[in-house]
Amino acid sequence: MFGWLKSPPAARPITDPPLRDAQYRYWRRHILLTLWLGYALFYFTRRSFNAAAPTMLSSDIVTRSDIGLLATLFYVTYGLSKFLSGIVSDRSNARYFMGLGLIATGVINILFGFSDSLWAFVLLWTLNAFFQGWGSPVCARLLTSWFSRTERGGWWSVWNTAQTLSGALIPLVVGAAALHFGWRAGMMLAGTLAILTGLYVCWRLRDRPQTVGLPPVGEWRQDALEMAQQQEGAGLSHKEILIKYVLLNPYIWLLSLCYVLVYVVRAAISDWGNVYMSETLGVNLVTANSAVTMFELGGFCGALVAGWGSDKLFNGNRGPMNLIFAAGILLSVGALWLMPFASYVMQAACFLTIGFFVFGPQMLIGMAAAECAHKEAAGAATGFVGLFAYLGASLAGWPLAQVMEIWHWNGFFAVIASAAGISALLLLPFLHAQAPRERSEV
Repeated sequence: MFGWLKSPPAARPITDPPLRDAQYRYWRRHILLTLWLGYALFYFTRRSFNAAAPTMLSSDIVTRSDIGLLATLFYVTYGLSKFLSGIVSDRSNARYFMGLGLIATGVINILFGFSDSLWAFVLLWTLNAFFQGWGSPVCARLLTSWFSRTERGGWWSVWNTAQTLSGALIPLVVGAAALHFGWRAGMMLAGTLAILTGLYVCWRLRDRPQTVGLPPVGEWRQDALEMAQQQEGAGLSHKEILIKYVLLNPYIWLLSLCYVLVYVVRAAISDWGNVYMSETLGVNLVTANSAVTMFELGGFCGALVAGWGSDKLFNGNRGPMNLIFAAGILLSVGALWLMPFASYVMQAACFLTIGFFVFGPQMLIGMAAAECAHKEAAGAATGFVGLFAYLGASLAGWPLAQVMEIWHWNGFFAVIASAAGISALLLLPFLHAQAPRERSEV
């Protein structure tokens, strides 16, 4: 009955070299575009509440602790869903798994706009977090299937701009809708766009190259590292691959610990940045949200630089770029915290800089996890480190709200500066963990 949800079988191979090359280029363009659009709208329905939160807060619909509670529940549920969905998505039909998940988040956003009570908000936003986990693991699996090791950093960073550009638009689009038509209109707008895009994903996305008659990407591009990874662990069952290459992989655990701390900073700035601007400068919702837009725009540039640099400057080694960007997070957070005067221009510039440095490791750690794991467990590996990432992000919700109740904004910045500094230290032994090498040495 649900056979269409299973991973599709391989199609008849295309043997004509010119036709095969043309088909590969065609499908790579279209799959990257579909993944980009799909994930951008996943992000739209994920951040819609945060963009509308200041209006809800000023209208006494929710309190600051309520916002923190919703954020924490969302991040914990989303992290668990990413891991479980990553395992399932490795064996599922990518086009329907991702498309139906996006449609579900759109419906939930619309229902959220019709709700009034805190318990309805909690139930719907937790359910939204569950379906949000259906997006990222599929993207990781298809990016590792259609793009090889020596080029993947650049293409992965292009895909990663989906969330930064979407994150930049959300505060402005949803914030403007909330300001002029009420917060409910903002939530419904995000939900409607997600449903339409989910239908497009179901129609246009495809699974691995073999399902359209094409060879594996390593064979097509003659990428030695990619072909070695494809042949690693041949004959192992899916369970054995999961245990050996994900759960017992020391590199995956190291990346997971770093992800916890990076996401404390990312979620803290993304969730509380507009509130910080509203309270310190007394600006309106759209102006406050524009600072979060600067954070996302900085992330757009940072992700592209990180992906390009890890490919071109370090030959596919993600470790050095991760360390450089982690040090940058610490310096830029410290600049925002210790700024001697309140100025919109200076604070917005700090948000831009923090975003630049945060989104580098945010992207590279997920990609490194897929490359450290087995080829058939890319979704599970990124889902596993994603679980830890969003456990870290959950700390930026209710727990950080309690810190601010006692120590105010100084406590807020002390926490995220400490997280940034420790993440840089944890990345030191990882400098050579991603160095190009034969897979047998992993």
